[in-house]
Amino acid sequence: MTSPHPTPSQTVGPFYGYALPFPGGDDLAPGDSRALTLHGTVRDGSGAPVPDALLEFWQAAPNNSRTGATGSMRRDPVDGRVIGRDGTRFTGFGRVPTDADGHYALRTLPPPPEAPYLGVLVLARGLLHHLHTRAYLPGHPHDTLLAGLPPERRATLLAHEERAKLYRFDIRLQGDDTEETVFLDFP
Repeated sequence: MTSPHPTPSQTVGPFYGYALPFPGGDDLAPGDSRALTLHGTVRDGSGAPVPDALLEFWQAAPNNSRTGATGSMRRDPVDGRVIGRDGTRFTGFGRVPTDADGHYALRTLPPPPEAPYLGVLVLARGLLHHLHTRAYLPGHPHDTLLAGLPPERRATLLAHEERAKLYRFDIRLQGDDTEETVFLDFP
């Protein structure tokens, strides 16, 4: 029997900015002097900013630990509302919405040489399924994924240093090979 109403997988947001962001989701390294900022703009196929995308970031800690501290989704024990991080520990996970101009910013620690990237998950209007990509900071050793890409495609995964501890990583959802960000297929 077919439902006369769209099911969640048939509807297209924007829903992400209402329930999924949490307090401190953009600060993976609260109070840490080693922290850097990664920022950029999410754009659609025509180059217009996407004002209601949601980005999730995962990364290994500088010591290559992949466990992270617990607590990104802590709840208040009294009323049950999400209160987010404890404000002191690196969790390795962040969730950041884009603003009205499609811009996002994330404060985190440098990834280790053994895993020299931040994993990025993109949720946005018009996407029925999320997209996976990576943001590589400059100065890291050889990476198998990057080595397997043609130079013009590899460039879409590289963050650019704007100044000390400030990196730009733009995401283009569609476009030609020099514009569209490389997205990874996870079966």
